[in-house]
Amino acid sequence: MIKRSIFILLIPVLLLGCGTDTKKTLILAHGLDTKHSVHKAMTYMSEQLKEISGGKLEIRIYPSQQLGTERQCLELLQIGSVDITKVSAAVMEGFAPVYKVLSIPYMFRSREHAFSVLDGPIGQQILQAGGEFWLRGLCFYDSGSRSFYTKDRPILHPDDLKGMKIRVMSSPTSIEMVKQMGGAATPISWGELYTALQGGVVDGAENNPPSFYLSHHFEVCKYYTINEHSSIPDVVLISTISWNKLSKEEQGWLNDAVAKSVIYQRKLWLESEQESLQAVADAGVEIHYPDKEAFMEKVKPLKDSYKEDPELKSIIEAIEKQE
Repeated sequence: MIKRSIFILLIPVLLLGCGTDTKKTLILAHGLDTKHSVHKAMTYMSEQLKEISGGKLEIRIYPSQQLGTERQCLELLQIGSVDITKVSAAVMEGFAPVYKVLSIPYMFRSREHAFSVLDGPIGQQILQAGGEFWLRGLCFYDSGSRSFYTKDRPILHPDDLKGMKIRVMSSPTSIEMVKQMGGAATPISWGELYTALQGGVVDGAENNPPSFYLSHHFEVCKYYTINEHSSIPDVVLISTISWNKLSKEEQGWLNDAVAKSVIYQRKLWLESEQESLQAVADAGVEIHYPDKEAFMEKVKPLKDSYKEDPELKSIIEAIEKQE
């Protein structure tokens, strides 16, 4: 019903991209605030696409969940009502299981290692994995590393998570990760999390510094533990229905604009991370940097369990060998 309602509301919007001239307009919807580096990068992508195509192909952006949550936007892509969206790679686990490897705790040795994997053949293999579900990956955006933030006490060791309800994304890997560390994993939609924290439905959550800051969760949670347990990228996707309607030339224009936006977004992200950490510290949040070894040891069985799947094992081992 939600999907149908949004589709009906979208009809007048979509018709704006149609006309007697040769200009095409792609609809891009995402759930982030307009101050977020991802939104700014997508605005840059739109500007670049307009310039590259000479105005023949444009993108119209609807941020802040105007057209639905991440899950709803994916569903709209599947029926071709929305053309492009951005979701966390963790959300894609339910559509293409190969995305699980990107959610494995401590999968990447460093940011440089992650970029080497995501920008190379392994990343391309993962991006194409959603094709059978009408979801074609275009690129990965940097989403930094996720860490715990809590209301009443800091998490300095995995044992501190015992008895605590921690909000996670609706991702089997994220849920299992918190369980193995000793916490009670509680999936809650991003838009409902502030109220859930405020009302004590959960004791904390886990995310990157810009998301912690821009969501205003720092107003409720005064402890931020930088244990960097996972580095799950964002993924920009296009509906295969929309992709197949583009000519080869138009597909090339879009790919060029996307590639330029990746470089721009990663620059913005680094700046945003530093600014966000400073801002939450100024607001009275205690920031802790614990020894990561104890956290890594707790979640090692999770990676080992994924190696029981031959396809996932081959990708995990390829990532481990990647320089």
